[in-house]
Amino acid sequence: MAKKDNSSFEQKLFKAADKLRKNIDAAEYKHVVLGLVFLKYISESFSELHHKLEADEWSDPEDRDEYIAENVFFVPKEARWSHVHAQAKLPNIGQTIDEAMDAIEKENKELKNVLPQVYGKANLDKTSLGELIDLISNTELQAENQNSKDLFGRVYEYFLGEFANAEGKKGGQFYTPKAIVKLMVEMIEPYKGRVYDPASGSGGMFVMSEKFVTAHGRSVKDITVYGQESNQTTWKLSKMNLAIRNINSKFVAWNTEGSFLKDAHPDLKADYILANPPFNQKEWGVDILQEDARWKKYGTPPNGNANFGWMLHMLYHLSPKGVMATVLSNGSLSSNTSGEGDIRKNLVENDLVECILALPKQLFYNTGIPACIWFLRREKNSHSKEVLFIDASDMGYMKDRVHKNLSDTDDKEKQGDFHENGWGDIQKIAETYHNWRNGENYENVKGFCKSAAIEDIEKHAHLLTPGRYVGIVDEEDARIPFDDKMAELTTTLKQQMDKEAELNQEIEIQLSKIGFSL
Repeated sequence: MAKKDNSSFEQKLFKAADKLRKNIDAAEYKHVVLGLVFLKYISESFSELHHKLEADEWSDPEDRDEYIAENVFFVPKEARWSHVHAQAKLPNIGQTIDEAMDAIEKENKELKNVLPQVYGKANLDKTSLGELIDLISNTELQAENQNSKDLFGRVYEYFLGEFANAEGKKGGQFYTPKAIVKLMVEMIEPYKGRVYDPASGSGGMFVMSEKFVTAHGRSVKDITVYGQESNQTTWKLSKMNLAIRNINSKFVAWNTEGSFLKDAHPDLKADYILANPPFNQKEWGVDILQEDARWKKYGTPPNGNANFGWMLHMLYHLSPKGVMATVLSNGSLSSNTSGEGDIRKNLVENDLVECILALPKQLFYNTGIPACIWFLRREKNSHSKEVLFIDASDMGYMKDRVHKNLSDTDDKEKQGDFHENGWGDIQKIAETYHNWRNGENYENVKGFCKSAAIEDIEKHAHLLTPGRYVGIVDEEDARIPFDDKMAELTTTLKQQMDKEAELNQEIEIQLSKIGFSL
């Protein structure tokens, strides 16, 4: 009997699409696949409204303004999925798709220079391309189409993660693992306001914020996203990713200089900041930014490492009641190189550091460097002059041979063991943080969490490594009284010595029978 395939729809679709990749690198192939997923999505959205307009005798289904009014992309006839699918088996299908992408960009200015036009390339097998179009059009996709927009959002998000995994180190430049993003969002709770990511990659922080908002019964219009990305290819992925989620990406900017040298949002004061900037970035431009306002209050970061440059850039953009969460390498917790220790001390002494979370190893696709998340808040209210340390370095489960993941109660994949109250890793960490902030049901747990006063941190020379504060979990036998433990060991030793004496006596008897003696 064949083993039942319990893979999710997205997993099955990706496996089938990846089989068609053949001799193309994952880095190049992702644009082919994700571009088609996006084309199918906007065609679905267009067709849905088109049918409604056809049924209304007072409306013109080909009037572009009708679609603008409903925040739906207008798709010209030559770019609609039905037209593309009808030509899937023709040798010029690649050119047909490129022309479709070009036509969509001309009709929708927010997509200008965003869509991939790579389908006519000679190295792309046109038979496989036709099969890929069939795959994305398949009946199973149609059958699950009760909410096609959400479905395509899930597919796009899953494919981004799989391509990042396939690309390894390069993949990590545009994608932060979903579990880390969800953990950050669940902790800072971006219900309403301006959400900013200065190293926005493919837009994962914004997508997860939208999910959080809608999951709590609010509208995606309650948040406005601001972002900046220096890699144009990655920026294009983010524009499509956000469009599929119906998130307005008007303020997600691209320029080659990046957030340090050409800040796209110089006057922004964000309510929520979420970021996973490059780790330990060198030669990032501080040599020409020595007098920059971002460093005046807490210190100038060294040119050899941008970790504190990113942190101070975000802090500069944080509103008076704002909160920020940023992933950094663990070196940021203890380094005293080139004034980094002084910056860390200033952040602590100014009561800006709210929580430090140590993450497990092997969570990221692009690095094995141990990482942490810093949570900074301008107005802490409760727990003033305190910092919550959480050590989650031993949490998580092996998702595959080389990557770990944090368990999630909403995750359909293998999750590992749940904690008390049915929490996954994400929920346990987030609940610990919120219980501490709210002053309800929180207690220090040795080896996991500790609320430390700034005076305690001063005694440790402002080093912020969580293990230094939470301590080491007691072993089970460490709780047994010393006298009882010694009595148990003495008894065990005596039993072993008695057995040895009995064995020696038996050996001597057997040897004597054959004329040997010891």
